[in-house]
Amino acid sequence: MVDVLLTHSYHLYYDRKQIRKMQPYPPLGTLYAAALLRDRGYSVTLFDSMLENPEENFSQVLARTQPRIVAIYEDNFNFLSKMCLGRMRQVAFSMIDVAAASGATIVVNGSDASDHCEDYLERGAHYVLLGEAEWTLLELVETLCKRSAEAGEISGLAYFNSAGGFIVRTARRPVMRSLDLLPFPARDLADISRYRTAWQKAHAFFALNMVASRGCPYQCNWCAKPIYGNSFNVRSPECVAAEMLELRDRFGADYLWFADDLFGIRKEWVQEFADQVEHKRAAVPFKMQSRVDLMQEETVRALARAGCVEVWMGVESGSQKILDAMDKGTRVAQIVEARERLQSAGIRACYFLQFGYPGETWTDIERTIELVRRTRPDDIGVSVSYPLPGTVFYERVSRQLGAKTHWDDSDDLSMMFKGTYTSELYHALHDALHAEVESWSTRTPWKFRLRGAVAEPPTPMSVADLWARVRSLKETSRNADATEIAVWTCS
Repeated sequence: MVDVLLTHSYHLYYDRKQIRKMQPYPPLGTLYAAALLRDRGYSVTLFDSMLENPEENFSQVLARTQPRIVAIYEDNFNFLSKMCLGRMRQVAFSMIDVAAASGATIVVNGSDASDHCEDYLERGAHYVLLGEAEWTLLELVETLCKRSAEAGEISGLAYFNSAGGFIVRTARRPVMRSLDLLPFPARDLADISRYRTAWQKAHAFFALNMVASRGCPYQCNWCAKPIYGNSFNVRSPECVAAEMLELRDRFGADYLWFADDLFGIRKEWVQEFADQVEHKRAAVPFKMQSRVDLMQEETVRALARAGCVEVWMGVESGSQKILDAMDKGTRVAQIVEARERLQSAGIRACYFLQFGYPGETWTDIERTIELVRRTRPDDIGVSVSYPLPGTVFYERVSRQLGAKTHWDDSDDLSMMFKGTYTSELYHALHDALHAEVESWSTRTPWKFRLRGAVAEPPTPMSVADLWARVRSLKETSRNADATEIAVWTCS
């Protein structure tokens, strides 16, 4: 018998797009929670559903380990978990059903559970950990194992009152300020060899993930933040460099993904980070996510010194009107400047683009296409506006949402409110723009390039044919009743 069985609900093989990409990472958030529990003397084990089939194997691990507590603790650093995908909620509910039959106490945490705690409690979970939850989980495990306190005394919990049947929400737990207090994630609990095999078979190298910070202080009105809110806290540069060294020398990582919402907000921190990487000789090629207005000259030079080879930026749109409507706080001119600076430093510049935001016209779409063609990013990710609870955007379109409130997987891209055009047009835009970038994009010949990795499967249609389809759909897929939601975005 173990004290805690930790798991999560994201399964790669239930997500069509991610199967094609084949870039699986261990569940970082789950492993942070495991490390803290183990550090405090509790016995823990992991069922990692990333590569293991949860419907076939979870019950076997449960029977073998007989845990007192099952914690479905999502990887809150994985953007796929943050998307609250419907297929993965089904996995979580299935795990709750199986765990309930074993008699274990069931605890859940994650973006979807924080937004919809009643659904998880009604399904059979005993406790929902709200927001950032490592310390909440530790205190709850101590309470359940030692009967040292009452659950109502623990901050950051939601549970059913046993007498009245209503939901109790305890005091909100402040986010952590001193992130260095946490031990490194318990990666030894994951089957790293399976991840290595998957990466090397698909890409001929091995990548691992880590984070330098938590949260994001910016307030784009479509961005959901149920875990960290608008807070931002960062680890010390020395601690981050030390973990890079461990990932390279102990686990054999050839490449790293910094899964931070935003990496390197403070230029002084980035410069000190580069100094620490050089001092420890810990350099590993890495990619990260940032904003175009953060890509200043000093920051870009420091990133290059630290080993950065790829930056993904939230460009979103080539229309200033749409950026302003999103409360993005950036200018189109800054996109061009960031691209030029990164290119000069030998760093791949990649764009996250978002179509379908309320009020977006065909002219705005054309401005985004023109921006891509003019600046020629090294890669792009194309999505459509996705309303998630807790955002200003969600509140503005919530009355238009029907029965479908979440994407099933990351390849869904369905419009769930009345945008200017229907989903079919945005799907066609996605395919055409991806194909065009792929047609003229040159892969930087650095040692660890993604050999053969493309975001989408090969298409039998030419780029010209794909754009012809877009133009055809432009004339036939307009939403006749979309004008009512254009008012507030254009005001």
